[in-house]
Amino acid sequence: MLQQTRYFLGVEKSVSGRQWLDRLDENSVRTATAMSQQIEVSEIVARVMAARGVALEEAEQFLAPTIRDLMPDPDQLTGMSQLVERLVSAVVNNEQIALFGDYDVDGATSVALMTRYLSGIGLDPLIYIPDRIFEGYGPNNGAIDQLINDGATLIVTLDCGTTSHGPIAHAKSKNVDIVVIDHHLVEGELPSADALVNPNRPDDISGLGHLCAAGVTFMVLVALNRRLRDEGVSPLPDLMAMTDLVALGTVCDVVPLKGLNRAFVQRGIEVMRKGSNMGIASLAMAARVSGPLNPYHLGFVVGPRINAGGRIGDAGLGAKLLATSDEHDAMHIAAQLDQLNTERQQIEKQAVDEAVAVAEAEIGESDGPPVIVVASPDWHQGVVGLVAARLKERFNRPAFAISQRPDGSGTGSGRSISGVDLGAAVLEAVSKGIIPKGGGHAMAAGISVASGEIGPFRTFLCEKLEDAVAAAQKDSGIKIDAALTARGATVDFLHSIEKAGPFGSGNPGPVFALPAHRVTFADIVGVGGHVKVSMVSQDRARINGIAFRAAGSALGQFLLEARNSDPIHVVGTLSINHWQGREEVQLRIMDAAPIG
Repeated sequence: MLQQTRYFLGVEKSVSGRQWLDRLDENSVRTATAMSQQIEVSEIVARVMAARGVALEEAEQFLAPTIRDLMPDPDQLTGMSQLVERLVSAVVNNEQIALFGDYDVDGATSVALMTRYLSGIGLDPLIYIPDRIFEGYGPNNGAIDQLINDGATLIVTLDCGTTSHGPIAHAKSKNVDIVVIDHHLVEGELPSADALVNPNRPDDISGLGHLCAAGVTFMVLVALNRRLRDEGVSPLPDLMAMTDLVALGTVCDVVPLKGLNRAFVQRGIEVMRKGSNMGIASLAMAARVSGPLNPYHLGFVVGPRINAGGRIGDAGLGAKLLATSDEHDAMHIAAQLDQLNTERQQIEKQAVDEAVAVAEAEIGESDGPPVIVVASPDWHQGVVGLVAARLKERFNRPAFAISQRPDGSGTGSGRSISGVDLGAAVLEAVSKGIIPKGGGHAMAAGISVASGEIGPFRTFLCEKLEDAVAAAQKDSGIKIDAALTARGATVDFLHSIEKAGPFGSGNPGPVFALPAHRVTFADIVGVGGHVKVSMVSQDRARINGIAFRAAGSALGQFLLEARNSDPIHVVGTLSINHWQGREEVQLRIMDAAPIG
């Protein structure tokens, strides 16, 4: 009986098979009441903050996070002083610096940050982004040789390099210095780089392991700026004007929005809205973004277009776009990336449909394996990460999708659910010789598999993660912040909620339940198979909603069948749509349930 009181609107099992739970316990309710009384915020904003673990004494700083207050001395990061000294020497001696980055958004933003800074003090760095398909992740000997042939005397790896023992040793054998700026998990010995800054290296005690590579790069630049000022270098670039790139990398790499990360995103979005980065502004225009940029746009509109270059086109396009100050170049590259993103969506949809069919057949009527591992020679290597993400969302468990070669070997990507550390499991699989190469972090990982290894890798993951997945799924009910009607879901209401943002990983957006609303319209729209609906409350107020990629799912089918039928309960997050100068609230539907 006590447990039943936790069910929001009495929903023990929704159409998606999930429990609806009140996010606030009794202690959180008391904290929220105290907040609303003492720091002059609305009760709903206080509830949102308290439900996310913000203590009363932390509330004021939480509402106004600043980089200055939340960023520690960069020298607290192990290896920082050595790395900065080598960069200072390169700057003072006007060396040819080469930047080697990863092909995702975090890599592109990190490279763009370093490029903009070095260009701002008169250097012209070389940029190298590897081809995802032909070169794979991280530095390789061929790329190292090319950079040396182009005159590089110092190579800086960004968002990669921590596990690149061979290529780094190769660079050293050529008498070229190489330093690493990274954030990925690492086990065992570090490579023989001249310096390595990674808050997740075993001997780092900075407590900054939640930063993405762009965040770590920003801290390197803060330390470099300080040292160059001591050396009398002037003028120096305005680092705070580059926080838009840090915000983009932070949101797109799905690192927790807590502490310094949250300050990066809040300040970065303020900078971004001024349109000073020509690349971001051009890409937003190409993507037909209306209204001010927000974290949703970064994660689901701007970010995927930057990633599209690395997935199915020229991997260097994203870094070039974010680093350029030329309006013509920015518009041209943005148009290319927008087109590549359209192509990527089509390739992804076919692969996702096939992967879902395979997974459904494997799961059947039972609970199925704790980890989904699927493979096909027909899947483009550039979209397997997206396929894994869709499988994870659909089946609420970690998932790997692998693009196979004719000999049975392959390259894959995995995505995890909250509470299951996929990166650590992959590193263990590598250390035990189950797969030759792999790495990542808690929520995402990449692997290489040799012929005949997919089966043993699947078995290892299922055995290793079974208990963690079971525990995570048991706690995977939808946590709801409050009930709301279409009448109360106003633009002003949403603007007040934004005080507790920015929202994302680690600071989830508020989830609201809309009880007893009638669906008056529902249809499938878009390439991704979204279900768009209109609903009215009992007092005839109207709200529009969309369930992304829901066509063919239990949720999508339920919404379509609810047209002009009995009222239903719906849960989701709210956002503001900007259209022709108007602001309109839209519900992003997560789940639904019949009444009673």
